Amino acid sequence: MQQIHPGKKAAGEKAASFVKPSMTVGLGTGSTAYWAIEKIGELVAAGLQIRAIATSVQSDTQARSLGIPMITFEQLDHIDIDIDGADEVDEHLALIKGGGGALLREKIIASASREFVVVADDSKLVTRLGKFPLPVEVVPFGWEMTLRRIVPLGCHAAVRQHEGKPFVTDNGNYIVDCRFGEIDDAEVLDEKLKRIPGIVETGLFLKMASRAVIGYPDGSTRIF
Repeated sequence: MQQIHPGKKAAGEKAASFVKPSMTVGLGTGSTAYWAIEKIGELVAAGLQIRAIATSVQSDTQARSLGIPMITFEQLDHIDIDIDGADEVDEHLALIKGGGGALLREKIIASASREFVVVADDSKLVTRLGKFPLPVEVVPFGWEMTLRRIVPLGCHAAVRQHEGKPFVTDNGNYIVDCRFGEIDDAEVLDEKLKRIPGIVETGLFLKMASRAVIGYPDGSTRIF
């Protein structure tokens, strides 16, 4: 079990209450989604019948350890609800995700879900996206060239490192962390990035979230 953060725990557990019997549930990745998965595990142990699909190996392993029935994309045609965290969220439900390196799988599952619920503590709530470095997933082949084409868009970019080597995603790709500062037009930036060959996906999640559950240090939550 990870260290308890009251705001993260409150947000995750509140979002878990949206899960109803017979639902197919997307399980997100990160320190707040962790608590949603823990609570869903408790509900399953108490008799709730659902099935789930995870956005990362980490979350899949956690869910299986709790007895949550896991399935593959081959076994489903839709996802009823996806519960996932964010590195930043604004009042319009625009997000930056990918701090945990699972942004591609997270976006695939979010886009396949009828409802995408964002969970975060209040420190992730911003008026404008961009203080958190924007993660961009790139293929390893020619990553140096891809990075050089990202920089002119107005950022400092670097390949994420892990133990002295490039961090490798569950999909075998690299993550480039892009420090843009405040982003004036996230939709335009997203489009420009996706035009660069070698970029698989960006951490901008725009017009995807249905609602957000924000947790506070006193254990309270706000939904919008």
